[in-house]
Amino acid sequence: MQAMVFAAGLGTRLKPLTDTMPKALVPVCGKPLLYHVLNRLRDAGYDDIVVNVHHFAGQIRDYLEENDFGVRIRVSDESDMLRETGGGILFARRFLERPDCGPFLVHNVDIVSNLDLAWFRGQWQPGALATLLVSERRTQRYLLFDDDMRLVGWTNIATGEVRSPYPNLDPEKYRKFAFAGIHNISPSVFGVFDSCHCPERFPIMDFYLQVCDSHPIYGAVAPNLTLVDVGKIETLAEAERICETLL
Repeated sequence: MQAMVFAAGLGTRLKPLTDTMPKALVPVCGKPLLYHVLNRLRDAGYDDIVVNVHHFAGQIRDYLEENDFGVRIRVSDESDMLRETGGGILFARRFLERPDCGPFLVHNVDIVSNLDLAWFRGQWQPGALATLLVSERRTQRYLLFDDDMRLVGWTNIATGEVRSPYPNLDPEKYRKFAFAGIHNISPSVFGVFDSCHCPERFPIMDFYLQVCDSHPIYGAVAPNLTLVDVGKIETLAEAERICETLL
């Protein structure tokens, strides 16, 4: 099975740690974030993994060369330009576009969770373009889903902004969940990228919100999910607590 780990980000909210190392190598429970993600993917049966790199790319390359995770790992090198999430997937097309393999998993390197990856795979629906892991976490920005958990839009409840391909969407009529940084994507996404004339650099969520009316994108809420986005220094302690329960 195939997976991609987003490890190219600048990690600006983790400064000063990321002044000298990439976010992917920031330690949690004595091991880099990348270590924890790769081990969880391997243990869940993912044996063909792509890691994209940009910030301190050489450090991540060296780390992967010096450590054997028992799976095939290939690097999608974005040193020339940080392509954001959608552009990162598009740039890794040569590794991921394998229709015979079914959907591939995309996992942010800074997500530490107890997610049952096998359960998440099982949430895939035939004909879907993607399935997004979502949660009931309190935030200001929510994805909007209908009663079948199909994506219809996005809203910022603080500003009232709504983004959707459906005109005049009323967010109060839909279910609100926060994106959790893990998704399964059909290899057919590359053909949709082509038809939408996607640029080299774009956020994947912008793409989802552009095409969700014509291509089914679903949300999945994991039971008893514990998850932390290690996006800033203050979340490292929480990540340590979660990590200790998983070791």
